[in-house]
Amino acid sequence: MASITLTNVVKTYEGASQPTVKGINLEIRDKEFVVLVGPSGCGKSTSLRMIAGLEDITSGEIKIGETVVNNLPPKDRDIAMVFQNYALYPHMNVRENLSFGLKLRNFPLNEIEKRVEEAANILGLTTFLDRLPKQLSGGQRQRVALGRAIVREPKVFLMDEPLSNLDAKLRVQMRAEIKKLHQRLRTTFVYVTHDQVEAMTMADRIVLLHNGIIQQYDIPSVIYDRPNNVFVAGFIGSPPMNMLKAQKSPKGLTIFSKDETSKPFNWDIELEKLFKFPENEKNLVLGIRPEHITINSKQQNEECLVVPARIDLTEPMGAETYLYLVCLGNTIVARVDPSVQVEVGQEVQAYIPYSKFHLFKESDTGRIARLTEN
Repeated sequence: MASITLTNVVKTYEGASQPTVKGINLEIRDKEFVVLVGPSGCGKSTSLRMIAGLEDITSGEIKIGETVVNNLPPKDRDIAMVFQNYALYPHMNVRENLSFGLKLRNFPLNEIEKRVEEAANILGLTTFLDRLPKQLSGGQRQRVALGRAIVREPKVFLMDEPLSNLDAKLRVQMRAEIKKLHQRLRTTFVYVTHDQVEAMTMADRIVLLHNGIIQQYDIPSVIYDRPNNVFVAGFIGSPPMNMLKAQKSPKGLTIFSKDETSKPFNWDIELEKLFKFPENEKNLVLGIRPEHITINSKQQNEECLVVPARIDLTEPMGAETYLYLVCLGNTIVARVDPSVQVEVGQEVQAYIPYSKFHLFKESDTGRIARLTEN
């Protein structure tokens, strides 16, 4: 079994006033592809390095399978790591780079040859085995780095932002290759990235970290559709979720303007019929995903909030268009079909379905659940 369990794991660097990782608890199942994602400094790479044994933990426990590995050196943890930098030996060809680690462990020559050939076949490197790293493209070098991990046949693959040095097109290609590699090898993968698109497209489950604390750990669709708090809602999604300051009123909801010259917008809606509303919670944050806003026509059979808006900016993206709207004294973004033809300065009606609203408590930014949820 190659499950990974972190129990109350803390990491505090010498001289630091606050821990970098603040008592995280995490269970990664055998053969699962888990992505650690979050902004710079959130503790994701530190967590990965503690699993690998490259960083000592300050307190807590890390288990790989049934073995507590707190005091085990990296070589005894049966893991293989792929880094942001390829770290290939420049004077060795691809075959020698792939086999070097096995030679150090005194594997038989026939076993080394077998594993190198298998890895090269999986990664499409068969025709490049006699080339030096300088004769390879960035994507090919990264595949060699992956191959060096594959030949180890470890229980766990750990990957620390392995695609960040590649251009956009290669990143998309390598994302697909790594995901197919996981499906083929059926081994536990733990992958670190700051790119939420990588996290959403690759992960079986996502660990979203902020300030050394796990904000949410779930499958991508749940994190997107039911974010735990304002941070998760704003981090996952491109463009990010629109956030409006609001307040529960006796008749419904008041939406406030960032522009002090604009009046608050009072919206008659019975919140208790939509949300599991907590007592004594008045100040709110209203979240709206850009793709849930339609312009000048409502979605079929949907009850909608209809508000006037002005087009401030358009960004054609090819398959979709981003519209920046001045709406209720706030700037919000709508993601619409390119067939929606509007001009800057045009007055429009924005339709926002009730069923797509997200409400968060201002006090702790936690999400208020819907009545329709379990």
